[in-house]
Amino acid sequence: MIDFYLFKKYTPLLLLFVLVSCGETDWRENFKEKEKTPFGNYIIYNEGKTLFKNQKITLLKENVYDYLLFDNDAEDSTIVRNYICIKYNQYKHTDDGINELLNFVKKGNNVFLAFNHFKDTLKTRLDFTTNNLDENAITVSSLKKLKGNFYFNHPKIDSSAFHFDRNIRRNYFLQYDDRKTSVLGTIEVGGEKVPNFIKIHHGKGAFYLHTQPVAFTNYFLLNNKESYVENVFSYLPDGNILWDPFIKSSKYSDKKEDNTSIFKFFLAHPTLTWFLFVSLIGLLLFMLFNARRKQRPVPVIEPLKNSTVAFTQTIANLYLKEEDHKNLVDKKISYFLEKVRTNYLLDTSNLNTDFIEKLALKSGNELQRTKYLVNTIITLHKKQECSEEELVVFYKMIKNFFKK
Repeated sequence: MIDFYLFKKYTPLLLLFVLVSCGETDWRENFKEKEKTPFGNYIIYNEGKTLFKNQKITLLKENVYDYLLFDNDAEDSTIVRNYICIKYNQYKHTDDGINELLNFVKKGNNVFLAFNHFKDTLKTRLDFTTNNLDENAITVSSLKKLKGNFYFNHPKIDSSAFHFDRNIRRNYFLQYDDRKTSVLGTIEVGGEKVPNFIKIHHGKGAFYLHTQPVAFTNYFLLNNKESYVENVFSYLPDGNILWDPFIKSSKYSDKKEDNTSIFKFFLAHPTLTWFLFVSLIGLLLFMLFNARRKQRPVPVIEPLKNSTVAFTQTIANLYLKEEDHKNLVDKKISYFLEKVRTNYLLDTSNLNTDFIEKLALKSGNELQRTKYLVNTIITLHKKQECSEEELVVFYKMIKNFFKK
C-alpha cells in the first residue's frame, strides 16, 4: 500500500527545492527521473521507497528485456512483482520485450504502463485500441490549454472529479475485450466519461494501462494531485517493485527497433558495400541505354468502361493527396447519417441521448459503443481540421458499427 504521509509533510520543501534549482522553467514533457522540471518524474522516482511502503524496489539499470532474460526470481511463484513504467511512449519496448512482459504477467506478476502512445504489438496482443483527439497538440502553448477531469469507478474511492489544469490530452481507450478488461478510471470527453485507466487480465496476472502519464509528473504531485496517484497505485497488488526509468535500449533483443537501416548494414561490410555500388552503377547504365524505345508501342484501344467507381476512387485519392482529411471525415459523417436514416428510419437532426438509445436498439450495437461513435461524430464535426489517424479510426468505427 502507498504511504503519502512523508510526501505531504515535505511537499513545501520539495516545491522550494525544485523552484530554486531551476532557472527559466522548462515546460516541455520529458518524463525523466532525474529532471526536476514540471513534467519530469523526479519526485515519484526518488520517493519510491516512501510511496511503496514495505515493498522492495528495484530500479532497473538495463532494458526490461535484458533484465527478465537473466531473471533469477522468474521461477519463484511465491514472489509477486509489479513492473512500472511511466513515459511519453513505448518506443524502447521491442517486440521481444513485449513478449517477455506478456510471459512475466502470465506467470502471476503485474505490469503498470502509463503512455501517451502504446505500441501496435501490445495493442494487438491484448486486443485494445486507443483514440487521441489531441494528437497534434505538441507545443507548450497548445498543451497548456488542455484541461481534464478524471474519475475512478471503485465504490470505495471518492466519485468526485480530479481536475487537472493543463497538458491533459483527450486520449482514451476506444475498444477492448469486455471479457477480460475492467475499467478502473475515466476521463470526461465531450460530456461523456470514457476509459483512460483499465485493467486487462492476462494469465495469472494483469496489465494496468493508463493514457495520461503526465498525471504522475512533478507538476501535479506538487499541486495536490498526490491522492490521485495514490488511488491509481492502490490497485496494484502488494509485491516487489521493478521501476523502469527507460534509460537503455536492449543489448540482446533480436528485434531492435532503432534507426538502423539496411543501408547501414551494407556499408558496415566492405564486400557488401562494393556490391551495393556496382549494383547502383549497373542500374544507372541500364536506365541510360534503355531510355529510348526502339519502336513506338501500338496503342491498345480499350472499350468504354463504367468509370463511376474509378472516379470516386480518384476523388478520394485527391483528398488524401491534398491531406484534406476534414473533408473526407465530413463525407463519412454524411454517409453514416444517410445510412442511419435509410436503414433504421431515424431522424438525425438531433444527436441526443434519445437518438443514441434508439440507434443502439435498432442496430443491435452496444449502447456504450454507440455513444462513443456519436460523440466522436460530434467532436470531429466541430473541429476545423482532422488528422489522418482520426480519419482512419473513424472509418473503422463506422465499418465495425454496420457489421452488426
